[in-house]
Amino acid sequence: MPLSITQLKISDAEYAQRNHRLQEIIDELGVDGVVLFDADYIKYYVGFAFIPTERPMAYVMSKSGEQAMFVPRLEVEHAESMGVIDRVALYHEYPDLNHPMNVLIDMIKDMGISGTIGADSDGYPWIFGYRGEPLSKLTGQEVINCRAPIEDQMAVKSQAEIDLLKESCKWANLAHMLLQKYTKVGIGEVEVSQRASNEATLMMLEAIGPIWRNNSSYYEGAMAGYRGQIGRNAAIPHALTSNIKFQEGDVLVTGASAPIWGYVSELERTMILGKPTDDQKYMFDHMINLQTLAMEALEPGKPCSEVDKEVREYFDTHQLMPYWKHHTGHTIGLRYHEGPFLDIGDDTPIEVGMVFTVEPGLYVPELGGFRHSDTVVVTEDGAEMITYYPRDLESLTLPV
Repeated sequence: MPLSITQLKISDAEYAQRNHRLQEIIDELGVDGVVLFDADYIKYYVGFAFIPTERPMAYVMSKSGEQAMFVPRLEVEHAESMGVIDRVALYHEYPDLNHPMNVLIDMIKDMGISGTIGADSDGYPWIFGYRGEPLSKLTGQEVINCRAPIEDQMAVKSQAEIDLLKESCKWANLAHMLLQKYTKVGIGEVEVSQRASNEATLMMLEAIGPIWRNNSSYYEGAMAGYRGQIGRNAAIPHALTSNIKFQEGDVLVTGASAPIWGYVSELERTMILGKPTDDQKYMFDHMINLQTLAMEALEPGKPCSEVDKEVREYFDTHQLMPYWKHHTGHTIGLRYHEGPFLDIGDDTPIEVGMVFTVEPGLYVPELGGFRHSDTVVVTEDGAEMITYYPRDLESLTLPV
């Protein structure tokens, strides 16, 4: 049954399920409650999306299941609109005569959280110049880190989350089509990226605008671009946009995504501008083999490390390790990088419902970088690739 346009969001019932699991985590950790400062954790449990600044904010749950938000005055109405919140505590501003954390401490006490506290950090992080005392010092209570079980919960996606990610893949695909169409010799990457991204976003708004929300701090809308990975710069996996002009013979490494209620997919392709050389064909073919191997290696119950190990064995067998720079992939969802990771150092068992990027790459300093990335859902039978842009060299060779 196709996804109904009215279901393009996480339901209140699912938020309730997530918070039920958080209450179980409280019991498992043996704490009196949890305090979460991380914006993505707060978004995950209550759907409250905000831009983290120097003004501290937190989501608090007591052992009894009471839920509260701690926010500055400018976010009160926003927080009160969240249906799953029992109470909202506000402070006027930061900095102020009364430090905001004093208000949070009063709320924690009022909620009956008098013993050990689970928190994602011992106090609000020092963002944008914020300064404050640790939570443990202010409360006089033990604070233990609760990130691991929360990350484990977020790593396994529900069907609703997968549906949002599939919707993201759809608009990323469109943005990438436009990016490829507009890429020409002599044009700069910013011009092409902006044109493709803007047009794809406008088409997305026309199709699903009435029920679409961004809820992401990473992207404004559907996007596709190069981020400086052009020509020899394509051999730098995390280059930065520098408005390089396209030239014949360039190796181009792309990136495309679209935020759908905070969820983002990842689509990356390697393209060649003009007729590929033999060296470019050689590296491209090995890159395809590596990615195919990695996707076929994904299966429930296997440690993440085993997937990366199989990929690295291919690198070794074909004397390609000088061109290796990073692990095979990572999970993705509300953040464009999540854990666990497809890396020999991560033995987390792969589970049905995990969503990975699969992106082993080859980086040759004088030639360029070669990396496809696809978003893949782990199923009972292995893996389902939910990005669907062409992967073959012929489709990704641009005419001059």
